[in-house]
Amino acid sequence: MRTILVGVVWLCLGLFLDAMSLNGRRMDAALDGEGVGAAVKGEKLLKRVRRGWMWNQFFLQEEYTGSDNQYIGKLQSDQDHGNGLVKYILSGEGAGTIFVLDENNGNLHATRRLDREEKSSYILRATVINKRTGQKLEPETEFTVKLHDINDNEPHFSKEVYTGSVPERSDIGTSVMQVTATDADDSMYGNSAKLVYSISQGHPYFSVDPNTGVIRTALGPGDMDREQREHYQVVIEAKDMAGQRGGLTGTTVVNITLTDVNDNPPRFTQSIYQFRVPESSKSGSPVGRIQATDRDIGRNAEMYFTIVSGDGMDMFDISTDKDTQEGVITVSKPLDFEKKPSYTVEIQVQNTQVDPRFMSSGSKDMATVRIAVEDVDEPPLFDKASYLMEVKEDAGVGVAVGSVSAVDPDGARSIVKYSIDRRTDMDHVFQIHPGNGSVFLLRSLDREEAAWHNITIIATEYSNPRQSSHVPVYIRLLDINDNAPTFADTYETFVCEKTKAGQRIKTVSAIDADEPSTGHKFFFSLAPEVPHRSNFTVRDNGDNTAGILTRRASYSRLHQSVYLVPVVITDGDYPMQSSTGTLTVKVCTCDREGNMELCSAEALSSSPGLSTGALIAILLCAIILLMIVVLFTALKRQRKQEPLIISKEDVRDNVVSYNDEGGGEEDTQAFDIGALRHPDAAAALEESAKQRRDIIPTDTLLYPPQRRPAPAASGLIMPPVNMASRDNGDVREFINQRVLENDCNPTAPPYDSLATYAYEGAGSVAESLSSLGSASSEAEQDYHYLSDWGPRFRKLADLYGAEDSDFS
Repeated sequence: MRTILVGVVWLCLGLFLDAMSLNGRRMDAALDGEGVGAAVKGEKLLKRVRRGWMWNQFFLQEEYTGSDNQYIGKLQSDQDHGNGLVKYILSGEGAGTIFVLDENNGNLHATRRLDREEKSSYILRATVINKRTGQKLEPETEFTVKLHDINDNEPHFSKEVYTGSVPERSDIGTSVMQVTATDADDSMYGNSAKLVYSISQGHPYFSVDPNTGVIRTALGPGDMDREQREHYQVVIEAKDMAGQRGGLTGTTVVNITLTDVNDNPPRFTQSIYQFRVPESSKSGSPVGRIQATDRDIGRNAEMYFTIVSGDGMDMFDISTDKDTQEGVITVSKPLDFEKKPSYTVEIQVQNTQVDPRFMSSGSKDMATVRIAVEDVDEPPLFDKASYLMEVKEDAGVGVAVGSVSAVDPDGARSIVKYSIDRRTDMDHVFQIHPGNGSVFLLRSLDREEAAWHNITIIATEYSNPRQSSHVPVYIRLLDINDNAPTFADTYETFVCEKTKAGQRIKTVSAIDADEPSTGHKFFFSLAPEVPHRSNFTVRDNGDNTAGILTRRASYSRLHQSVYLVPVVITDGDYPMQSSTGTLTVKVCTCDREGNMELCSAEALSSSPGLSTGALIAILLCAIILLMIVVLFTALKRQRKQEPLIISKEDVRDNVVSYNDEGGGEEDTQAFDIGALRHPDAAAALEESAKQRRDIIPTDTLLYPPQRRPAPAASGLIMPPVNMASRDNGDVREFINQRVLENDCNPTAPPYDSLATYAYEGAGSVAESLSSLGSASSEAEQDYHYLSDWGPRFRKLADLYGAEDSDFS
C-alpha cells in the first residue's frame, strides 16, 4: 500500500511539472507572435500556427502491481473538437505491446509491469489523422515515457567470498582490504542506491568503514597473535536507503589470515645433550643432532647454531640442516681417547633474520653438549707424517740410510714391527729392520740412474696384525764426482789446404752427468801422447768451452786427408775426473773466401746431395714396388677353377615340364632301363660323354669296374635271388662302381660333390621293403625267421609269427 501511495505522489508531481512546462511554452508562443507582428509593421501580418500538442514526456512508476492497465496520460490535439473525426496513432518502442493508445480520446496506458533496471525510458511517436480522409492533421511528434525508480533491488557484492591477510601484531586501524557492493536502483533518484557498510560477524577484531567498505583491524598488537589464532571469518553487510529502516541488505564473507612475523625466538628442546663418538672417527664424521623449535613459520623460523665456548671448540663443528632445521655436530680434528676422553661445549641458537620491532639481537637460546670419546684399538702411529732421508750414491751395501719410529697409541702399547711395501720397492734396493725401524741398503746406488727413491713403510702391531699404518719415505741420493766429462756432441770439422796458423776452426764444449753444488768447471788441453809438434792446438776459453786452432799455414789433402785431434777434458770437482775426446778434422780444398769446395771421399758423403738415409729410402721403395708387381702377376696368373657346382641353386631337384606326349612303345628314343641292368655296356658308351667340366682327364679309370657279389651277414643264409633281386643287384653294382670311381679317381675335384642314389639295397637280411619285387602282396608270409634275428626282433616275431587261431 505504501508503494502505491508513493507512486501516486510521484505521478502527480510529474503531471504538475508537465503542466507548468506547457503553460510556459504557450506564453512563449504568444510573446513570439507579438514580437513578430511588431517587427513586420506596415507589411502583411504573418500568422503563426500554434502547435496542437500539449505534452512532451510522461512519467510512469515501475513495478506496477494493479490488475488493470496502468494509466500514463492523455494525448490532446487542438484539431480534436470532440466530434469523433480525429484518430490518434501510436508508434515507437513498445507501441501496441507495452503501450496502447485509445485512438478516439488519446488516453495512453501501460499493459504490463515494467522494470526500470531493465529499461529506464521508452521513446514513442504519435500523430493525428482524419478518420474519414486519412489525412494527417498534426505532424508526427516524438515523446518519452520515463520510469520512476522504486527501491526494489538489494545491494550485491562483487564476490561472494573475499580472502585477505594482514600481518600479526599490526597496529589498530591497519587496513586489511576493501569490499565493494553495487545497487541496481537509480542512484540519482532518492536513497535507493545509497549504501552503508557494517560488520555483522567479526567483532571485536575488525571494523569496516561504512562509506568505503575498507576493513581494518580493531585490536592492538598484543591481541592479534598468529600463534594464538591464525584465521578469522568476517561477515560484511551492505544496506541501501542510506542504512535507514526498511532498506534492503546484501552480505559477503571475508576470510582473513594473520601472516607470520618473526616475533618468537628459537628454543632448545632440552638444556643438556650427551653424545658418544669413537676416537677413530674421521674429520667430518657426524657426532649427533640437536633440535630447537620456533613457533614462527617459513623464513622466520630459520635458525643457525654456533659453538660459543667449551674445551671442544677446536675439535668439533656444528652446522644447520636446511631441511629439518637441526644442528649437526661433526668432528673437525682427530680425536684421541688417551689424551682427552671427553669434551664439553656450549651451543647457541638464533634466527637467521631478526625483526627489531619484536625481538632484540639478544633473542638467543643456549644449550650444553657433552661428548664422550670412545676408546678403540688404533693402528700404530708414526711420529712424522712423512720422512726425508739422504744417502751418498757411493754408499755400500748394508749402510744405514735412516730410521722411522711408530708406537701403539692405545694403553696396551703393543710392540710394533716394520716392513717395506714391496710394491713401492720392486727392485729390493732397501730393507728395514723389523724391530727398530732402521732403513739400510741391499744394492748399490747410482744417482745418475735415479736421483730419488720413494718407498712406503708399514708399521704393524704384533698382537693384532690387522692394525697397521703406512708412511711415505723419500730418499734422496747425494751426488759424488764419479763421472768424467765428455764432449757435448760428436764434433767434426774441416781445414782448408791454404790457411794460416792460429786460425780457429771449431769451438767445442763438454757435459758431465754429475751435478756439483758449485756448478760445472771444465778444463781443455791436448792429450799428452800428442807429439810436440802437432798440427793443431787447443785454447781453453775459460767458460767451459775451448777453441781448436791451426798451427800450420798449409795442409795437403793428398798427403793426409783426415786428422784426429785428441782433447783431454777435466772437471774441477773432487776427486778430479777426466776423459779424452777426439775431434775429426778433414782437409778440404777451399775458395778464396774459405768456403769448402772439395774434400776427401769421406767428406764427399757429407757434401750437399743425396745422403745415406735418402739412398736407403729409395732402395726400400724400389723393393716394395717390385714385390707389389710380383704379387700382382702371381695373382693374375692364378686362375680360379670353375666349380662343379656353380651356385647353391644347382644343389636342388629341378623340375622340368614337357608339354609333348610320349610315343609309347614305338618311341625308341626314350630311356631304356636296360642300361641300368647292363652297366658294362652303358659305361662304355657314357665314358666319352661323361667328362667333368671342372677337370681335364689325364688318364683312364684307375680301377676298372668289377662285378662283386654283395657281402652276406655272418650266420645268415640268403634266400635264392629271383629276377627282380638280380636286377636290383645289378643296379647296386652299378651304383657301387660309380662310388668307387669317385672315391679313387685322382682327377676328382678338391671339394665334396653331392650324388643322390635311390636304391634301397639288396644286401640286408630283411631284403627290400619295396613291393615292386614281390610276386604277390596277398600271399601268406612266413615270419618265423624273425625269431632268429635276436632279442631286438623278439617282439616283432611274437606279433607276426603267431597263428591266426591265436587272434580268433
